[in-house]
Amino acid sequence: MTPRAAFAACTALLMLATAGCADQDRPARPAAGGTDPTASAPATVPPSVAPTRRPAPTPTVRPTTSRRPAPTALPPGLRRTTGVRGVALTFDDGPHPQWTPKVLDQLRAAGVKATFCVVGSKVRQHPALVVRIVREGHQLCNHSWQHDVDLGTRPEAQIRADLARTNQAIRAAVPGARIPYYRQPGGRWTPEVVAAAKGLGMQSLHWTVDPQDWAKPTASVISKRVTDRVRPGSIVLLHDGGGDRSATLRACPGLIASIKQRYGVTRLK
Repeated sequence: MTPRAAFAACTALLMLATAGCADQDRPARPAAGGTDPTASAPATVPPSVAPTRRPAPTPTVRPTTSRRPAPTALPPGLRRTTGVRGVALTFDDGPHPQWTPKVLDQLRAAGVKATFCVVGSKVRQHPALVVRIVREGHQLCNHSWQHDVDLGTRPEAQIRADLARTNQAIRAAVPGARIPYYRQPGGRWTPEVVAAAKGLGMQSLHWTVDPQDWAKPTASVISKRVTDRVRPGSIVLLHDGGGDRSATLRACPGLIASIKQRYGVTRLK
């Protein structure tokens, strides 16, 4: 064999060997319809995501208005005694169509006069009772428009408007009525409410004896509390409105007789 032929034969053999190695390295093609084990798995399609529901809005809770603590000391300018030996009877929270006429009947039977601290909204509802109070010689006292125990803590303009509105209702029932006193509901006095009352020509009227008949004790308890605590010149707090006053009515004849005998009953001037 010539050198040229030998070189050609070697080259051919080398090409055959290289092709065989390449075939061993190349992955085999799958048969038709088969599965290629080396093929990448198809991408997983995520399930449809349900729309996120927004949580229901939290309802707004409005804080309840709690009654402010009672003042620890009374402001100056309050009237707390009659200034004489006689004792004054005062009735708050009316006029009431059931209780006020009965209180008036008892006062007339005993021959004594009292002071009625009237609520403006109730005056507007029952003006005829205010007419009777004045006609029978009793005194009037402004007790705010709606028995607002926190009135003294409100803006001064609001305090004055409340008291003026109540006076207007009283004078609508009794034109020209004299209203010399104002009594703060609950006795929750402030210097501002005292000043507002004074600006409208009213003196602030407090008390010295409170049997707490508004809490509905028995008639005997009411009577005992009054007769035990009353002194010359006392101002007694009672109620003819604001709830069931049947116990107060039962107590009144006895306590009025006792006060009348011991000190006398006087009408506030």
